Amino acid sequence: MADRKIKWGIVGLGNIASQFASDLLLIDDAELTAVASRDISKAELFAEKFGALRMYNSYDLLFEDSEVEIIYIATPHNSHAELSIKALEKGKHVICEKPMSLSYNDAERMIEASTKNNRFFMEAFWTRFIPSIQEILQKVDNGIIGDVNYIKADFAFHGSETENKRLFDKELGGGALFDIGVYPLFLSYILLGNPKEIIAKAIKHKNDIDLQTSMLLQYESAQSVLHASIVSESDMKASISGSKGRIELNSPWFVADGYSLFINDEKEAAFTLPTLGKGYSHEIIECHNCIRNNQIESKLWSHQNSLDLSRIVEEIKNQIGLSFA
Repeated sequence: MADRKIKWGIVGLGNIASQFASDLLLIDDAELTAVASRDISKAELFAEKFGALRMYNSYDLLFEDSEVEIIYIATPHNSHAELSIKALEKGKHVICEKPMSLSYNDAERMIEASTKNNRFFMEAFWTRFIPSIQEILQKVDNGIIGDVNYIKADFAFHGSETENKRLFDKELGGGALFDIGVYPLFLSYILLGNPKEIIAKAIKHKNDIDLQTSMLLQYESAQSVLHASIVSESDMKASISGSKGRIELNSPWFVADGYSLFINDEKEAAFTLPTLGKGYSHEIIECHNCIRNNQIESKLWSHQNSLDLSRIVEEIKNQIGLSFA
């Protein structure tokens, strides 16, 4: 164990922040030093529940807290860029919830702020760090299923405008693409890289956010068929097919507790790889390793990885006519 704890601050205290804080408690060398919400009563309740030492009713006050080393930003999408940049400029390391921004231009600004201020920054793509994803990437790299030529992945559920207001709020960057569509896009990207061509179609809400979006990513010798919806359900499995076999990630695939391996259509084995806690713990450990090694980015989910994914999302955003201005 490290000889000192890394001190965390959390900005934006909703459901995802609660899950993240629960996992933070599982990490021996982590301390939740401060939390911030514009609603001080919410900050007080959150601090009491998760043992934070201090609470603030202002994000700026948390950024000024000299003891806080790294800040987890879990506010709505529309504020990610400005809050990340402000925190980096205050000398804090930052992990920002996905999607890191609502535009490629803002994504570039965030990376520039990390580089300029020599502070660690990472988009919080927790799926990249869970054990099942780590292992299937290794198996694919080792050629177990041959050359990957087809990926099928979706993320879909039936949301409610009354219970999930943020999801349907255009001003906050709501809609299927940015909230959950980034997950299947991420899987295609980490396995096949940047596509040669993208075709995307969406069904829109009356306020112009996308309720569901289907995406086809074309590569030199592979295709990915991807889908995201906040108005319908799916089994949320993912399949990665190659010239020798395929891998099927358990549902929900983006936090899969395991996967099955098929060779020549025969099931070879099923593997169980549970996450520590909800699964955010694995990205927390990565942040600690990077900070202790004086890295400003993760080798597993780098600045360039985030920029590449942001560019893919931007292309789809433009194709389906999304605008958050």
